[in-house]
Amino acid sequence: MSGRRYPEGMGTDSRGWLRRLLGRPGPGDRDDLAPETESPESGCRRISDCADGPEGRRVVRVSGTLRTVTRRTVAGMPALQAELDDGTASLDVVWLGRSAIAGIEPGRSLVAAGRIAVTRGRPVLFNPRYQLQPWDRPRETREKE
Repeated sequence: MSGRRYPEGMGTDSRGWLRRLLGRPGPGDRDDLAPETESPESGCRRISDCADGPEGRRVVRVSGTLRTVTRRTVAGMPALQAELDDGTASLDVVWLGRSAIAGIEPGRSLVAAGRIAVTRGRPVLFNPRYQLQPWDRPRETREKE
């Protein structure tokens, strides 16, 4: 080898150790979203219980319905912002660097997981992992609204 030293236990798999070091999941890593055998809402917190508390910015898993979806710019970069509501409260979900995401539209249910932050007094999930849920009514009904 070229004499590179990798962190202990990380071996020479540079992508794997870097992914684990940064806390980013990869193929075969544990998934924070629901396994196929569980219902999507199992393990989710109520949004009203997700406020920033003494634990600091914690990782949460929430489910709800997108009420609004808005394109914005943050620091000169595109951002897609959506309001996720579960009936107890709502929070903002923001994807930085994206102006649109297929399936992210008002009325769509989704499960989102990520580190919660409070911005301007509102809970926010930046670039969360998410799983779209099936529509609960036919497309023809949604298009008439």
